[in-house]
Amino acid sequence: MQHRTVGDVMTHQVATVRRDTSFKAVAELLAERDVSAVPVVDDADRVLGVVSEGDLLRKESGQPDPDGHTPALWMSPGNRKRSHAENAAGLMSRTVFTARPEWSVVEAARMMDRHHVKRLPVVDETDRLVGIVSRSDLLRVFLRNDRAIRGEIIAEVLQRVMMIEPATVSVEVKDGVVTMRGQLERKSMIPIVERLCRSVDGVVALHAQLSFAFDDTHQDLEPPIVRGVMQPQRFHG
Repeated sequence: MQHRTVGDVMTHQVATVRRDTSFKAVAELLAERDVSAVPVVDDADRVLGVVSEGDLLRKESGQPDPDGHTPALWMSPGNRKRSHAENAAGLMSRTVFTARPEWSVVEAARMMDRHHVKRLPVVDETDRLVGIVSRSDLLRVFLRNDRAIRGEIIAEVLQRVMMIEPATVSVEVKDGVVTMRGQLERKSMIPIVERLCRSVDGVVALHAQLSFAFDDTHQDLEPPIVRGVMQPQRFHG
């Protein structure tokens, strides 16, 4: 079974800025490339931080409003300082979570969810920027058509991995939801088949109606005790 990786779905041509890129140049780049954030990199393309639309908006929220009111007092000293920044170095968020090209989309999704971020710069083994992956990129796996999902379950999960005759299990896929019916040889095979099917790219949910011919989950797995007869030792003097 082959799963799509971050390298398969990421954007390879990444818009980047340097530390000295001006506020206006960052804003123009975001608008021109129709992106909501850009990594800040050094001369070796290592990621130093990320500047997002939210970082730019902080400058707007830190300005006096048309009625002459002062900026909101709720801004932290750090954010207030960043609201006066003139370049990417002052604007950027320095805490950056990154991904690797060989990660599965599941690993990347967990990283985004854990740290509440919308995108991850993708770096190679030398920490050099090679791409960027967003939430929408990860969701592409769910655009996979039902026929492809069904074909992989039958050919890869049932036949190649589990060595199950396709005729013994029916597989239906509608809008990514998989329904399986049939009988397997052993009860212990059911959770394995279910886990493998859920891991197929594009599967939204699995409804398994599987029975078994033999319950092998309650067998005594301890090895039998072999009792031997100890022969008496003889001493000759």
